[in-house]
Amino acid sequence: MNEYTYFVGIDIGSTASKTVVLKEDRVVDAWTLPTGWNGRETAENIYKLLEEKGYTQAMKCVATGYGRVCVDYADKIVTEITCHGKGGWALFGKDCLIVDVGGQDTKVIQMEDGMVKDFLMNDKCAAGTGKFIEVMATRLGYGLDEMYEMASKGTPLSISSMCTVFAESEVIGHIGSGKAREDIAAGVIDSVAMRVANLLVRYGTGKEVVLTGGLCDSPYFLEVFSKKMKCEVQSHPFARYAGALGAALTAAGKREVTGL
Repeated sequence: MNEYTYFVGIDIGSTASKTVVLKEDRVVDAWTLPTGWNGRETAENIYKLLEEKGYTQAMKCVATGYGRVCVDYADKIVTEITCHGKGGWALFGKDCLIVDVGGQDTKVIQMEDGMVKDFLMNDKCAAGTGKFIEVMATRLGYGLDEMYEMASKGTPLSISSMCTVFAESEVIGHIGSGKAREDIAAGVIDSVAMRVANLLVRYGTGKEVVLTGGLCDSPYFLEVFSKKMKCEVQSHPFARYAGALGAALTAAGKREVTGL
């Protein structure tokens, strides 16, 4: 008889921390918390929630992500590539390129027959991450949702620097020269989508591409990214939880989930 009732996956990202709880092969709970400045404190807050919800009495936990070593109560820690690959496969169930645009880096994972065949990550200083959009939104006086809305109304301005610091300087230059905020916002989104698309060049054309991570919640980013890729990039309502889902599946020893 299995001593565990619940299988918990925790993905401590640089910006947001995701938790997924499985019972058998079904997702019974999931939530997101800001990671904040201290991953260990975030992990403790997650544990308190797990305890309040009654999951800790019979749970097996696997941690992944940028701050996975902060989850002291995890039974095992597993790399982001493994967990995002497993979670993405469970959501999409086909050979594909999984693209995860995180707060600090962007990952591309090639999946074949449910296994990771290849992967690559961008340089952490590159201006092709979700954090860059967040920082630029603050600079323009927008929230993230407002940033996407205003970008959809603008004509993209060029932001060509690969380094976040220099790219931010370009944005400040556009602001100083009186360019429309809508056009600057559109330029920011366009530049991130282009940088992410450039990561996939080595895989050639004809591959199915799916988007996971925080940016998959934005229909506008998905639209812009699809145009850069010259194909319809797919996503899933649960795709931002791909890493945590993969960690929970690892804890459960399963490859598939039901009910999503």
